[in-house]
Amino acid sequence: MVKHQPLQVYERQLCLSCITGIYGCRWKRYQRSHDNTTKVRGNLSPPFLSIFPKYIIFHMGEQASPHKNWELLWTIILLFTFSLLLIWSYFWWEADNDYNEFNWFLYNNSGEWNDGTVPILATTAAGFTYIAFLMIGVTASLLTTIVGIISVNQTWTQEWDIIPISLQATGPFLHIGALAAATALSWIVAGQVARAEKTIFQVVVVLLYLSVLVGLYVLPLYISSPCIMDHRTLKPRPEVFGHQGAPMLAPENTLWSFQRALQMNVTGLEADVTLSVDGVPFLMHDLTLRRTTNVDEVFPDRKTNAASRFNWTDLQQLNAGEWFLKNDPFWTASSMSQKERNLTSKQRVCSLEQLLKMASDHNITLVVRLRRPPRDHPFNSTWINETLQVVQNSGLLQSLVMWTPDDEREQVKQWAPGFIQTSLVKHSPENLHSSGISGLLLRYNQVNTDEITNFSKNNISLTLYTVNEPWLFSMLWCSGVSAVSSEAPHILRKVPSPIWLMSPRNYRLIWVSADLVSFAVVIGIFILQKYRMSGIRSYNPEQIMLSAAVRTSSRDINVMKEKLIFSEVRNGGSAEELYEEQCFDSYTNQSISQKRHSCYENSQPPELLETPRCSLYT
Repeated sequence: MVKHQPLQVYERQLCLSCITGIYGCRWKRYQRSHDNTTKVRGNLSPPFLSIFPKYIIFHMGEQASPHKNWELLWTIILLFTFSLLLIWSYFWWEADNDYNEFNWFLYNNSGEWNDGTVPILATTAAGFTYIAFLMIGVTASLLTTIVGIISVNQTWTQEWDIIPISLQATGPFLHIGALAAATALSWIVAGQVARAEKTIFQVVVVLLYLSVLVGLYVLPLYISSPCIMDHRTLKPRPEVFGHQGAPMLAPENTLWSFQRALQMNVTGLEADVTLSVDGVPFLMHDLTLRRTTNVDEVFPDRKTNAASRFNWTDLQQLNAGEWFLKNDPFWTASSMSQKERNLTSKQRVCSLEQLLKMASDHNITLVVRLRRPPRDHPFNSTWINETLQVVQNSGLLQSLVMWTPDDEREQVKQWAPGFIQTSLVKHSPENLHSSGISGLLLRYNQVNTDEITNFSKNNISLTLYTVNEPWLFSMLWCSGVSAVSSEAPHILRKVPSPIWLMSPRNYRLIWVSADLVSFAVVIGIFILQKYRMSGIRSYNPEQIMLSAAVRTSSRDINVMKEKLIFSEVRNGGSAEELYEEQCFDSYTNQSISQKRHSCYENSQPPELLETPRCSLYT
């Protein structure tokens, strides 16, 4: 007697397969557990026996399970969380140009200097990795990402502009990647369409997929990048100004920082100027001295006072370099030589006069950004005059000074007609010319490519800050910017040409070629999947796929056959005994539905009781 396991029947369930594959790496197929009390659905008529005399397969249907709705909902949550984390990760990946600015925002709100990007990047990377490979803890990852988005939206709203700006640099390459992913997805889509029995389902799936595919095919029509241009029209390399010197290599706004910037071949320096209580202009970016000096140790009772409340004698007692070695804000202190560390630890607060002398000796441009003292400050009404006198007495050529304050600008023009009058507020070229302003100093997200071109045509010198990343520098170079202000001149120094530059003709050729290849691959995959499914549906003794007479309210169930597995041989048995054990009459026309109940009530082997299916082998 030959005893075998019954034929296994599986449901093709995309959501369930996706979840079990992600959680357990089991992608081939999944069989939902069945309840032994499930009622039998369907019937096999006698003609079926005449077609397949050696195989009788009866599929027992299952009752609709509420778990299926949860599977669909959970799959949607997984995909949504993954997409949200993908966007959130891309945002922080491209925002690395402005990490220092973000940390400064945090410092102004908390009063403590910490690298706030580290925990954000760590949690984002962990969440993305977790959701991408394991998909466990999706709720926590989703909530963390949403909280992060809301926080950034409230405290750093302007940084969202980095996404459309970065897409100008990465758009052509992301398009090729998305096209490749959509093409690869056709294997799954074609498989689902080939297995489906309802025509309406096939039509809907194909139309949805084709709409996405066609959208990707025509997407380059809407991709605009300044680096898609004729290389012969590329303008000269933008000048690079050291924003606060080279603050990634040395403490900001110190002489050592400006010296390091000069070593990186910058063409200009930019500094933040504050007026002391005794009328000495000095360099300080923050309102207080806590972040960049040891004021907590020297003047603990005055540590929260504004920097402009200190006189120059007090300021000279402060150390402005040890904080850099201690906090290592840009993770560069560890790469310093011992000599550089000694120079850094001895830095003091720098005066404007000292910086002007350095600029004069090297004959480079100086961008002066002034902060007006508080109302009760002794020099609140004369702060422009005090600073202007120091600049004029320094010996630096007026043509090398970019003057930014709007206060008393007309008076400054009379006293120093050679200054490059520069505005920190964007106006039209006509308004700028009428005000005698020939330069603009703006954040890089405040102008687009068309405005850059317009300013250039109207002889307005445009300087954008803060540009630290090569991709951003390259894009602005292609746009025609005349100068950039950077905290990383040592990085931009290594960018002698745009990272990528492509002619419109070559881009169109790549675009059309990629579309044609993708279309050909998709068509081939659909044909191959249809051929594979037609082969599986052919009936023969070795490979069977039967659609059982199952009726469900939710969807058709595709039935697949698994090879018969022989488990043991009973001594002295015969084929007739096997028929009797299975409660069937061999080669009779008696309806199986009339005996199916007794089949499971009388001396049924445990193997068949565990799986609600009956099969007959001769």
